[in-house]
Amino acid sequence: MSVELNHRITGEGTPLILLHGLFGSQDNLGGIARRLEDEWQVHALDQRNHGTSPHTETMDYPAMADDVLAYMDARGLEKAAILGHSMGGKTAMQVALRAPERVDRLIVADIAPVSYQPRHDAILEGLSSLDLHAVTSRQEADQALAEHVEMPQVRQFLLKNLERVPADERREGGQVFRWRLNLPVIEACYPKLALAPEGERPFEGPVLFLKGAESAYIQEKHRDEIRRLFPAAELRIIEGTGHWLHAEKADTFAALCRRFLKP
Repeated sequence: MSVELNHRITGEGTPLILLHGLFGSQDNLGGIARRLEDEWQVHALDQRNHGTSPHTETMDYPAMADDVLAYMDARGLEKAAILGHSMGGKTAMQVALRAPERVDRLIVADIAPVSYQPRHDAILEGLSSLDLHAVTSRQEADQALAEHVEMPQVRQFLLKNLERVPADERREGGQVFRWRLNLPVIEACYPKLALAPEGERPFEGPVLFLKGAESAYIQEKHRDEIRRLFPAAELRIIEGTGHWLHAEKADTFAALCRRFLKP
């Protein structure tokens, strides 16, 4: 069953839906939204169990695609362009494969339509082991997470999901922070999130894959599966970027999107 996704709408014009990656929220693509809202009506969504969207007991790409289609129905969007990064890219591909008539153009950022080996074990272990009953500051949380996640910028990204418990909800002696993420379900459903999107027939519409030159998420061995499911796909590589290409070179990323989205 679909859930009603938290969202932010900016700009006017042809609708463009933005879908963030794992452990993220709509804010992660905020820089791209700001660069494109002059010509597109940008719909930035929090996917289920992320941001301030509802928490559910299930999480897989068919369900998350249904959430996006339900959002489009609720907003009267017959058709929209969709841009997704990482997990959001898989959700976007699932929408296109399930309901191709609803997708005008598709942009997939640094992910392929394939199953991946687990890549986030250390992150999941670090987040799950963080004792929120003992943490009283973000600095303490960062220090504890550093035992599992070495890169400071990754920890900073992850800790955006840590929010203070409002004073009127806090019990005396209770925890100061809580996760916005539905961490137990994300951890339980992680094997499903590593899977490829499902599609019996290819999506024939225009598709742009954007790859970070220093990222290994899209590889040469994935090209056959990309062509099979998305025969009209083109690939562009952004030099000097890794998996977070939309943040590392936002102007280049947005320029490539703008060129592709214009009919």
